[in-house]
Amino acid sequence: MMLHSKLRSLVIVLAAILTITLSACTPARSQLANRLIVPTPSGPATFNYPLNQSAYSVFGYLNEGLINENGLTSELEPGLAESWKVSKDGKKIVFTLREGLKWSDGEPMTTDDIIFSYEKIYFNDKIPSGLKDTLRVGMSRQFPKLKKIDSRRVEFSVAEPFAPFIRYAGGIPILPAHILQESVDNTDSEGKPKFLTTWGTDTDPQKIVGNGQYRMLSYTPNQRVVLERNPYFWRKDTQGNVQPYIQQIVWQIIENSDTQLLNFRSGDLDSLDVQPEVFPLLKREEKRGKYTVFNGGPDTGSIFMCFNLNQGRNAQNQPFVDPIKSRWFATKEFRQAIAYGINRDAMTNNIYRGLGAPLHSPIPAQSPFYLSPKAGLKTYNYDQQKAKHLLLSAGFKYNAEGELLDKDGNKVRFTLLMAAGKKVREQMGTQIKQDLGKLGMQIDTQFLSFNTYVEKLRLTKNWDTYLGGFTGGLEPHSGYNIWSVNGTLHSFNQGPQAGEPPIKGWKVADWEQKIDDLYVKASQELNEAKRKELYAETQRIIAEQVPFIYMVNPLTFEAVRDRISGIKFSALGGAFWNLYELKITE
Repeated sequence: MMLHSKLRSLVIVLAAILTITLSACTPARSQLANRLIVPTPSGPATFNYPLNQSAYSVFGYLNEGLINENGLTSELEPGLAESWKVSKDGKKIVFTLREGLKWSDGEPMTTDDIIFSYEKIYFNDKIPSGLKDTLRVGMSRQFPKLKKIDSRRVEFSVAEPFAPFIRYAGGIPILPAHILQESVDNTDSEGKPKFLTTWGTDTDPQKIVGNGQYRMLSYTPNQRVVLERNPYFWRKDTQGNVQPYIQQIVWQIIENSDTQLLNFRSGDLDSLDVQPEVFPLLKREEKRGKYTVFNGGPDTGSIFMCFNLNQGRNAQNQPFVDPIKSRWFATKEFRQAIAYGINRDAMTNNIYRGLGAPLHSPIPAQSPFYLSPKAGLKTYNYDQQKAKHLLLSAGFKYNAEGELLDKDGNKVRFTLLMAAGKKVREQMGTQIKQDLGKLGMQIDTQFLSFNTYVEKLRLTKNWDTYLGGFTGGLEPHSGYNIWSVNGTLHSFNQGPQAGEPPIKGWKVADWEQKIDDLYVKASQELNEAKRKELYAETQRIIAEQVPFIYMVNPLTFEAVRDRISGIKFSALGGAFWNLYELKITE
């Protein structure tokens, strides 16, 4: 999603590993006055927003867009812009900034910063960013045009209809021109903008400038990020009191979910993403532990197994994927057989304790654009016989030991990559290994720290399959960077990104291009019924081709200390989407 009122995936933080006892349940260290302590399984990969690809980041605290999304209703609300006006044909939007806006260093913010952010950074072909995919309009793939009217008013315009125009014109963080202009204009010895190495995690945290509710105070790698209230933030309550009310936020970095649980039960954390295996325990201890377990309903994101369909080669002319494995993965029947061979009902009942349902689509069921199985979406219910039939029909065979071989006699063996630390994901990996073992396949599981895992997927492209997930929203266009053939999250067949050379041997399948084209057409379609049918067709193609095997759609639970008032939890917004109005009461 673009809109940064959605803090669920952002407001996850790390805690120092402390000596604690499992039975301790009373709040302790998190009771420091007016300080919120939250855990995250991974530290920040960068402090440079456009370059970030991690779900775990502080940008939801540090940055703000022109508009915000209500975490309960998904409706658009004023952010840095106090108002906006859309032309009758829907091709122009004029945003009016609030009076007296300032950056976290006290410098004034104007429409010059908006034009700089879009034209010099987000639209810049030399700066790789997933935002480009969602900002390109129609078949022309042109960016919106910006025009400064005065210091508080700016006009966005498009030449073609663009259904999600306002969300993507107004929902992206604005960046400070007075700080970043020089790094964008100047290049290094390789001719690349110095911006690409600006605001890394080695930067003095107090030199990071934003316009959000908080600003950085300190960063201790592998331990914590400490944020303090931004004294220049624009928001006030109806009585004129400065918001947010909470003075400090501590992002405690704790990779292991078991350790997060221990820290929460000891009182060292104020919130916890509740995994299904600990839900009964935490629900039982609510009163004694002085916290509430909130249920936000089905998640809006997705969890999946992804195949590497990339037939390209690296700079040394070596294939990203072993050619033998690549032939397997490129075979649709092979992918479908694996989908039939994974028992997702058992996964839901055993690993998720029944707190969810099998997932079939990248678009969440809450979205009006979701195509349900009842409406014709193809599903892959557990059926080993059907899986084996598909494999045999595609030329695979079994030896006397029951091992699956391809037509050339190669044993089917490949690696499933996943991020370490999440017990649920590790259990899912174990089940996938066991289920596919029943089909005669040998699966090797590999666990990496989150940032290393992302780097391997994105930069090396040298992997077989991975178990992962994407955050999501009700507007399908927010996922266009997954389905665009040039998208930064088109992980099953990652192409060259901005500033990168062409990839030798990289090929785009017809069905991939078809999905891309349908997403573009849907973004241009202003008739909702027609738009719904276009997205329905994308879901049919995805279900048939299975580049991703969708696993489980879990219910979302979060435990939050009772001393924090004002929580309005939802799957869409999480616990802290309305952070500005939360209070800590002792």
